[in-house]
Amino acid sequence: MSHFEPPTSDVAFTPAVKRLQVERGSRGAYARLEAQGGFEAAITDDLRAFLAGQRSFFLGTASADGQPYIQHRGGPAGFLKVLDEHTLGFADFSGNRQYVSLGNLSENPKVALFLADWAHRQRIKVWGTAQVSHEPAMLERLTVRGYRAKVEQALLVTVTAWDANCPQHLPHLVPVEEVAKVLAQRDERIAELEARLRAA
Repeated sequence: MSHFEPPTSDVAFTPAVKRLQVERGSRGAYARLEAQGGFEAAITDDLRAFLAGQRSFFLGTASADGQPYIQHRGGPAGFLKVLDEHTLGFADFSGNRQYVSLGNLSENPKVALFLADWAHRQRIKVWGTAQVSHEPAMLERLTVRGYRAKVEQALLVTVTAWDANCPQHLPHLVPVEEVAKVLAQRDERIAELEARLRAA
């Protein structure tokens, strides 16, 4: 007797979602995705490279009764680390001390991560389960050297599935450091040209 393994995309495409896809005409495309196994489950080299440059993401959790909550997490580039092909981890820095995400995780381990590279208009969605760790070795592994923030705990995310979205409607935003560098080069060029004019 063969064992049926549901496609990883079922984490997002519930029966209710599939019914809407049928009603609105997009079911065929996603059925083909499912026939190929669905979303990626393992962390690939492409995802690893994408994560290495990210300084920000949004963490979605839900309470036991399903009340959703989204919180921003930020730090230096690469603070969200790949621990193995199915696990992500990050140092959870001290914030406003409401502990909504941690409270939700204590009764519902399911999480969703949303990451956007605004400059290159790319976005990644990750589904999984998370657990809190206070293990010294793990805290040491995830601590970001030179970043002045208090680490309260580590969060480890076991990845169920992940998917790269199209850039449609994603604004094109450039990091302020890159803009400042270009403006500084422009100002240097203007000063050089003005000096030439004065000397002419």
